[in-house]
Amino acid sequence: MVPRPPPLRLRPPLRLRHRPRTHRRLDLRPPPPPRNHPLPPAPLPDLPVRRPYVTPRSLPRAAARWTAALRPWARRRPFPDLHHAALLCIDLEHAFVDPRGDAFLPAARAVLPRILALRDAFRAAHLPVVWTRHAHGPRQRPGSMARHWNWLLREDTAGTRLVPELQPRPGELVLRKRQYSAFHHTRLARWLARRHVRTVVVTGVMTHLCVETTARAAFLHDLDVVVPLDACATADETLHLGALRALANGFGVVPTTDQVLRRLQRLTPRTPSTAGATTTIAPVAPAPAPPTTR
Repeated sequence: MVPRPPPLRLRPPLRLRHRPRTHRRLDLRPPPPPRNHPLPPAPLPDLPVRRPYVTPRSLPRAAARWTAALRPWARRRPFPDLHHAALLCIDLEHAFVDPRGDAFLPAARAVLPRILALRDAFRAAHLPVVWTRHAHGPRQRPGSMARHWNWLLREDTAGTRLVPELQPRPGELVLRKRQYSAFHHTRLARWLARRHVRTVVVTGVMTHLCVETTARAAFLHDLDVVVPLDACATADETLHLGALRALANGFGVVPTTDQVLRRLQRLTPRTPSTAGATTTIAPVAPAPAPPTTR
């Protein structure tokens, strides 16, 4: 007769006591932000080395070199229609364009005459012109921009004012932004939609930051994008050319300023008095280079 195995003795289940959550016991939650959100101190900006990689005299040769460098990366696509285009002039402020600015970009002075020529051509064609100013208000959180750069453009400083050569006209939109994109928490998209804009020509500074981010945002808003390669500037030629490669490959057309001007000269001004007329715009002469003396 086979003996029976001893019966299994099961231990009673453990009774676990309820333990309160750690953040309730230790109160590890971050303190609430102050009401006025004071901005951090304003030391010199932690920008990359700002090399004068182009001058007004060397800009034509540099534009030809950049065009050749972009050719393997550019997509083969037709040039966007400029009959419903708008010009976006990004952050042409004293901080970046004035030689006395804290974040002065030497290349910005070289491309400024090209931006002036585009501005005059868009005004002659009665096409919209938009200006942006990068500035942080006293009641806004510093956010990731201050943490990354350890510097902010304050609204109450002279660095956020547009340079005298680029004063807007009545009816032109002037936007204040606090992120790289001119579309982020602004009324730019609605303003362009009300004017039936289908193409944006993006110029200004910096090529690899605000210009590129604004161009990408415009593409996401179903707009055709044109970025003249010699009408934008940044701190270094490597950053400039890298941003242009990405834009030419995935987001828009990267021509020269002269190519954009030639297409604008063939447009008919959009005014009620010239409806049905066939007159064309006179060629726009490039504006003289502004003085760069301190």
